[in-house]
Amino acid sequence: MKYFALLALSLLLAVSASAQTKSLLNLDKHGVAIQAYDPVAFFTDSKPVKGKAEFHAEHGGATYWFASAEHQALFTKTPEKYEPQFGGYCAYGVSKNKLIEIDVDAFQIVDGKLLLQYSKGVRNDFNKDAAGNLNKAKANWPSLVREKGK
Repeated sequence: MKYFALLALSLLLAVSASAQTKSLLNLDKHGVAIQAYDPVAFFTDSKPVKGKAEFHAEHGGATYWFASAEHQALFTKTPEKYEPQFGGYCAYGVSKNKLIEIDVDAFQIVDGKLLLQYSKGVRNDFNKDAAGNLNKAKANWPSLVREKGK
């Protein structure tokens, strides 16, 4: 009986560890995040700015491009400050337990975090209850990663 209990515990821990190592990222076919837009520019320039391949950094399984070496350095120093939430998928979609593509022009900064949305109209819908929708998205994200992550 102890053997089966240990086996069951081992399997549970293995499944749990596997789920924790999965990631779910909205990347192009080359592994580049945010459609090659500079994640730092959303904060510093308050708009999407296309990045350049010469200024890039790897973080969490994604490649990010930057408009300048300065932005690249800022990101490299504190990537968690600049990386998009929910793997770069539409935050409102995640609040509805769905993975939806984004329009970089429909970005927003909420609580110091970069949120991307499907469209400006969807962003407006999200903002009708931003705190509630953000909490729903945070609650849904782990199961989406577990179910659809790699």
